[in-house]
Amino acid sequence: MKRISFLLIILVLAGCSVPNKTFRLILESPGASKANPTYEKRVAKSGTLTNETIGSSGLLVFDSTRSGVYRDIYVMNIDGSNVMRLTQGEANSFAGPWSPDGLRLVFTGFGPTNSFIASILVDGSGQSILDDSHGSDEGFPAWSPDGQRVAFTSSRDGDNEIYVMNTDGSAPIRLTEQSGDDFAPSWSPDGSQIVFVSDRDQLPGTYDIYIMKADGSGTRRLTSDRAIDYSPAWSPDGKMIVFRSQRNGPADIYVVNVDGSGLRNLTNDPAEDWAPSWSPDGSLIAFQTNRDGNWEIYLMAADGSQPVNLTNDPADDQLPYWQFTPSVSIVLPNNIKQVHHLPHHKALHK
Repeated sequence: MKRISFLLIILVLAGCSVPNKTFRLILESPGASKANPTYEKRVAKSGTLTNETIGSSGLLVFDSTRSGVYRDIYVMNIDGSNVMRLTQGEANSFAGPWSPDGLRLVFTGFGPTNSFIASILVDGSGQSILDDSHGSDEGFPAWSPDGQRVAFTSSRDGDNEIYVMNTDGSAPIRLTEQSGDDFAPSWSPDGSQIVFVSDRDQLPGTYDIYIMKADGSGTRRLTSDRAIDYSPAWSPDGKMIVFRSQRNGPADIYVVNVDGSGLRNLTNDPAEDWAPSWSPDGSLIAFQTNRDGNWEIYLMAADGSQPVNLTNDPADDQLPYWQFTPSVSIVLPNNIKQVHHLPHHKALHK
């Protein structure tokens, strides 16, 4: 059976419509513009998540269609204030995780022929494409806890497999070698293991969560369900995996212990809840949801209670990632308009 395309996997994981041949997203009409309530009003509505419990330091990165035709990378304070756009160019950019020092992030970009992995500083400068020499699709980057390597997915060997490379894109090493799709890696906090998604034991396109050692050995299956399990992320204490699953119909956010026990549905909402991301202290989870009619970034307590809408924008906002080190976060000034262009890459324009 034909494998599912890499591009389609990324778009489905992100909750996007499928783009046309020029990689432009097919957007639904955003409808009437919504009011943008203040942070204090959002907190009052939530009941228990307060300015003190959410805090004002640290940043969230996400991507959004709010700039127009293409999807771009944005950062904001973790209370939803002071949104800054980092990328602008003729490519869709999908948000990715931060480096352990909180100063740089990696993301997936789409050129006219293939997807690629890029990195950028938190102020929008220093953009570089890490590895695009193979003409294949590259995506789903994940920084190692020691800051020395990036795990990612590549189709360079014919199907989607997990690799690791140095943070400058050099010395790629293949970790998986299966006939199915292996993708979406996430490191354990101590760097010894990687959780990922695969359909190796299912029909193509039906995914479960797996864990392997950081060298690719010792793979074990964590979930086993006829539904689709996506977007795994390790808890900061190393004890749980958060992920999204469609096992009860619409996608919800679940957690499971690393030994496979203690499965719990955190959101249990009739809307679609996707792309969970832990706060550095493990007390909160950011995620995207369409419960307000379009994709928005929400926060909730780690037990699934007290969801708060952070973005509340008529455009689609998705794929939130927490900054790991709030102590070095950059406080974004009000009304900042700094925008940097993604550099053209010769390999994409042959």
